[in-house]
Amino acid sequence: MLTWLRSLWEEQQERLIFLPPFPDQADPLALFSLLLVSGLIIGEALHCWLRLPRIVGYVLSGTLFGPSLFGWITVESLALTRPLADTSLGLLLLEIGRRLDLRWLRRNPALLRTAAIEALLSFTAVYAYSRLLIGLSPAWGGAAAAITMASAPAVVLLPAEETRAQGQVASRTILYTSLNCALSFVVFTVVLGLIHAEHSDDWLNAWVHPLWVSLGSLVVAILTAGLCLLIGGLLPKKSLAQVFVLVAVALLAVGIARMIAVPVFLCLFLMGAAIAFFDRGKILAYTELPQGHWLLAIVLCVITGASLPWRDFTLIAGLQAIGLLVVRAAAKLAGVFYGGGADLERSKRLLVALGIQPLSSTAVFMTMELAALYPEFGRPALALPLFAAALMEFGGPVLCKLAFVKAGETDEERSRHGGIG
Repeated sequence: MLTWLRSLWEEQQERLIFLPPFPDQADPLALFSLLLVSGLIIGEALHCWLRLPRIVGYVLSGTLFGPSLFGWITVESLALTRPLADTSLGLLLLEIGRRLDLRWLRRNPALLRTAAIEALLSFTAVYAYSRLLIGLSPAWGGAAAAITMASAPAVVLLPAEETRAQGQVASRTILYTSLNCALSFVVFTVVLGLIHAEHSDDWLNAWVHPLWVSLGSLVVAILTAGLCLLIGGLLPKKSLAQVFVLVAVALLAVGIARMIAVPVFLCLFLMGAAIAFFDRGKILAYTELPQGHWLLAIVLCVITGASLPWRDFTLIAGLQAIGLLVVRAAAKLAGVFYGGGADLERSKRLLVALGIQPLSSTAVFMTMELAALYPEFGRPALALPLFAAALMEFGGPVLCKLAFVKAGETDEERSRHGGIG
């Protein structure tokens, strides 16, 4: 059939000079659009039939139709979507950064203490597991610990939006996620230096690269946050124009970050935190993108699901990843339960610890950043956190939603129509 169509098409090309050559394969953009639609359909189906978070369906779609399984999207086509994935993750991290309430922390320093203990225990536990049981080198063990100590901002934020969760468990889950992301990013910059010290012939890389990443991201974040507040202050509060400015300046930050080779996720997170800190007049405090979250989630989770290297997955790798997740879960539970927060009852502390378990797209992108430095060493070494993130792509949203539901902080009637459904 295809041969007949090709011959007919080529015959008509002699008469119709405007016809392009017969397409040998579907356009990557068309395939990617179908992939996004399939992600939407699968997410809505799982939500309606099994009451699973929609985000699980988005990841499942990318996994099924990505290069590792059915191959709708090739590795080459997937590489072209990286700027779109960077933008999606960056905008979601912008939102989680804006929810980093430093004033709340000043009024209740126990929250900061709990977050610091939880992050420290998570890092220490995963580092010990990676070094002693898996046998990673100090630098790559530190990389695995830095990547996995953070919760997944998108996976925490989206179930909260989907279920309309409001209360102590939801607010602390989001706050702790913001804080352990911030601490993870600090450790991430230190680990850059350790990796260079282990593999680079020039010691200057070990000192300059962490400074370049941290200071570069901070400068871009502060400048773009200032620009956003300056323009936003001239516009009506909560207006569509403010939303447009917020997104446009965020895209500017993404572009600058890519130009100067600093991580987009770090730059946008710091931009969100800077907006929250400098917004004394509440210029953008009430400007939100609730529906935008879901559009970004479909793009990000589909691309992340398609990027997961399931072809390299083995039973041993799976068991090692599960071991890491168990160690990490125990550390986070101990940190939240015993690290402080005595003003919160024990059952709710357990639910907060459950809610911060997700490990997802941020970990995948941090892995890509570090593995790109020395691919021959980084890719095998970072398979452990990458497969742990892959497993939690499906389990993390369920755990987070379960925490909000068990806390009784969800609006079930409204959540049935949440997201983009």
